[in-house]
Amino acid sequence: MATHAEHMLRTGKADAGSNITAIIDRWIYVFMAVFLIAIVLVGFVPDSLAKIDAVREGQRPAFPVAMHVHAVLMGCWLLLLLAQTTLMATGRKSMHMQLGVAGALLAPALVLAGLVLVPTNIRVMTEFSAGAPPEVQEQVAGFMHFMTNIALAQLRIAVCFLLLVAIALRSRKTDSQLHKRLIVLATIAPLPAAFDRMTFLPHSLPDSPLTMDLWPLIALAPMLVWDLYRQKTIHRAYWIYAAVMVPSAIVVHLLWDSEWWLRMGGRLIGVPG
Repeated sequence: MATHAEHMLRTGKADAGSNITAIIDRWIYVFMAVFLIAIVLVGFVPDSLAKIDAVREGQRPAFPVAMHVHAVLMGCWLLLLLAQTTLMATGRKSMHMQLGVAGALLAPALVLAGLVLVPTNIRVMTEFSAGAPPEVQEQVAGFMHFMTNIALAQLRIAVCFLLLVAIALRSRKTDSQLHKRLIVLATIAPLPAAFDRMTFLPHSLPDSPLTMDLWPLIALAPMLVWDLYRQKTIHRAYWIYAAVMVPSAIVVHLLWDSEWWLRMGGRLIGVPG
């Protein structure tokens, strides 16, 4: 027969484990928001500083207004995610619901800004290369080729992001567990842009978009691993994410660097013929 002290020891350990689990359950989405922000900062800050130096030295054109707008909107989305997850973790559901209106407006604005940015970059680079030395024009031509392929990936991201956000918003009143996971997963959809700028990682670009699909798996890993531990199964949010992302990835891989896409995509984004 267990002594009273042994019983208390086992009970105390169980209570401590339950408390830790409850804390992680409450704060895992806040952690995910911070984690995604960190990924964006690691990817974009060094790259942006290098490009600023290149602008100062006359090696590339100044950033267009569309790029600043897109950066601000993406920053707002990430900060909104952090605010919303923190509100829910601290029990302020009513404020969370009120602030959710901003997300419904911000998501399409972010996508629109991204779609405008691609042809804007093409136009700016075309103007920059006019009358430039042959070696600069050759570099710009390579940039145009690459941006045509990147436009394909960005179109895919725009569609997938909006679709995941739409499903998440639709389920906000009927399935909060699905809602919060899909919002995080939707935020992961555009993260290839950050990972692609991490020069310390191996990349398949520009030959293949493979690593654009692989590296974001790191971003969703903490949430997925915790869900597997807690639920002993894969939550359906991840199946929805896969159903959206995998078929679109196959399309991108099939069209990447194809003559048809380089011709049609180039026309769409304004690449000079």
